[in-house]
Amino acid sequence: MEQNLYYYKAVVKSVYDGDTCTVDIDLGLHTWVKDEKLRLYRINAPEVTGKQKSAGIKSRDFLRNLILDKTVFIQTIKDKKEKYGRYLAEIWIKDEKGNVINVNDHLVALGFAKYQKY
Repeated sequence: MEQNLYYYKAVVKSVYDGDTCTVDIDLGLHTWVKDEKLRLYRINAPEVTGKQKSAGIKSRDFLRNLILDKTVFIQTIKDKKEKYGRYLAEIWIKDEKGNVINVNDHLVALGFAKYQKY
């Protein structure tokens, strides 16, 4: 079965928690989609409320520091939304050395999220 993957440049406008953010997406040819909510694909971060609040805030703050107000590259999966109306996405950034980092995997590697199948 073919999986549809779409790649875009985006600017991160807000980070709600460790696996949800809002971006403005550059579709090219001077066309932008504003305030699109993304759910980071394949991972689950602790919630910022309830029993997981402390870990959730740490995860959210780490992600904010990493991507907020920065230009990132996103890949949407199947170009459709999940049950809460957010597009599923992989996010990539470049580090200080110019290396490309998958943010989703980076969060898991540092203990701020876990892999999860949808």
